[in-house]
Amino acid sequence: MGKTTAHQPIIFALSSNEPLTEKIAAVSGMSVGKATINHFSDGEIKISIDESIRGDDVYLVQSLSDPVNDNFMELMIMIDAVRRTSAHRINVVIPYYGYSRSDRKAKSREPITAKLVASFLQSSAVDRVIALDLHAAQIQGFFDIPVDHLQPARLFADYLRAQHLDENAVVVAPDHNGVARARSIAKLLQLPLAIVDNRDPEDSGHIPESVIGDVAGKNTLIIDDIIVTGHKLLVSAEALKKAGAQQTIGVVTHPVFSKNVLENLKNPAIDQLLVTDSVQVPADQHSDKLTIISVGKLLGSALKLIQNNESTHLLF
Repeated sequence: MGKTTAHQPIIFALSSNEPLTEKIAAVSGMSVGKATINHFSDGEIKISIDESIRGDDVYLVQSLSDPVNDNFMELMIMIDAVRRTSAHRINVVIPYYGYSRSDRKAKSREPITAKLVASFLQSSAVDRVIALDLHAAQIQGFFDIPVDHLQPARLFADYLRAQHLDENAVVVAPDHNGVARARSIAKLLQLPLAIVDNRDPEDSGHIPESVIGDVAGKNTLIIDDIIVTGHKLLVSAEALKKAGAQQTIGVVTHPVFSKNVLENLKNPAIDQLLVTDSVQVPADQHSDKLTIISVGKLLGSALKLIQNNESTHLLF
């Protein structure tokens, strides 16, 4: 049995993903706090907390998704408001960690924005960060405070099994950088692994010519963490179909959709796309090929374990 705490837990929904916050609250058993968030005409953000949270353990839920700068600034202002109310502990839940794609200096004179975001959060007196499927695992090391890095691999694996999508299937990494993420799901599903030999994934005009591994006659599960335009998924699907694959199914954690993603999804090379609700998908970006799996139970269970000072190992 884990230790219990005398400090009342409370969860606040910021603007990015209120439906997910409601699901997290329902699973964790935490009450949803009352706050008012207003945006002035010049873009400034005003926040007021509408109840006493003195001495409480506070959980703030905010995805750093579009509009990423507004959502990040809203989170920082909310942290400041909570800190000034004498909350006992401030925990930040970030289902999608924006700016994570710049996690190192790939070229000279480049910023490391993933570290910059971490520095802002840490300097604002946050006690703990709970994140989901970071673009690079080393981002955890950018913090000197506890970070719970949750993974949706088991969630995806359970869904794929339930829908029999793991039958006659191969798990595919869309490029060499994505092998570790793909391998974790391949291990859970006990499936073989293949790699799209995309040697220049940053070049939007580049079409991979070969696939490492046998995909002929197989259903292929293309694993990735972020989908924005859908171009990488599309070129991977085209390469796999060219190599003889039957179905191509994208399995991607964060649907950071841009306007042209629907056009790419219409391409017959892509048969299905599975994503999570770490980022709220607007109704006008839904598609017949799109299935959204909720991470509310995963995050809610994590918050319950954290609040009771129990290990989150059970979730992995």
